[in-house]
Amino acid sequence: MFKYTFFIFFFLLMSFSSFCQKEYHKEYYKNKQIKEEGWLLDAKKTAFWKFYYKNGNLKKEGHFSDNLETNYWYFYNNDSSKKKEGHFKKGTKYNWWLFYDDKGFINHKCQLKNNQKNGYCLIYKEEKLIKASKYKKGKKIKEWTDFSSFRVENSLNDLR
Repeated sequence: MFKYTFFIFFFLLMSFSSFCQKEYHKEYYKNKQIKEEGWLLDAKKTAFWKFYYKNGNLKKEGHFSDNLETNYWYFYNNDSSKKKEGHFKKGTKYNWWLFYDDKGFINHKCQLKNNQKNGYCLIYKEEKLIKASKYKKGKKIKEWTDFSSFRVENSLNDLR
């Protein structure tokens, strides 16, 4: 009886594992440079992934869950400098996103929700705050050009 029960358990375990296959995937450009790499679970992107430009430089990197971007992602320019970075939730941008200039400095950062500005956007020039705006569902509702008036009208806790 034990052998029979063990055989059934082993058969069910093998059947289940064949339905949930996690494998490491790599895809290449025609020039043999790597295009993308990461984990697939049941043919859907999952866990950590990297994507590359045709020249081999990193284009973007981050996590997937059920074929949708999730958690924190980094994006790069063709020359490997940072382009932007931010949060995804079920494939949509949300929370704070940082955007970089050609020198690698943050030129603006914005709060996003459902892929659109929703909250504050802070604009920088040479690492100094020069302007702040507030958005609701992608539409600008207020703008400040000096930090003192911004502080008077807003709680700095909202910038977290």
